[in-house]
Amino acid sequence: MSGPHAPLPAVSAVPHRLRLLLAVVAVVVAVVGLLVALSLPSTQNSVVAYGPVDQIAIAGLGLALAAGVLLLGRSRVDADEHGVRVRNLAVHHELPWTAVRAVRFERKSAWGSLALENGDEISIHALQAADGERAVRAVEGLRALHAAARAKDPVRPPLLYED
Repeated sequence: MSGPHAPLPAVSAVPHRLRLLLAVVAVVVAVVGLLVALSLPSTQNSVVAYGPVDQIAIAGLGLALAAGVLLLGRSRVDADEHGVRVRNLAVHHELPWTAVRAVRFERKSAWGSLALENGDEISIHALQAADGERAVRAVEGLRALHAAARAKDPVRPPLLYED
């Protein structure tokens, strides 16, 4: 059922290539941490004493670093007819479409962004240029949702009136 008032599909995007790269790096970090822990000899000399507790600590540190690497790829953008939700590394934004002036993705940009009505700009790290066609489809979907939501806005009067 596709009519003139059919709702647009929701848009979700994550940085696919970045997540794949970070998964590989996390596995390498975890393996290196485990290898170092297993190869650490149980010795005791006059300066340092290594034991099983140190091996466990180094293995745990390697696993913690691997988990930290994986957290770098948690960026995500979700949008529907009501608004857009952007989750970057440490910040989460939830905005109605009325607060968004434009969805931007410049040719030389590494990621997309939202230009806001108040003059601010929010980076969307989930829309990576490295993802190619996936990122383009997500930007087109976001722009379509934005245009549909803003089409309902009343027409703004001009800033200057002629006498």
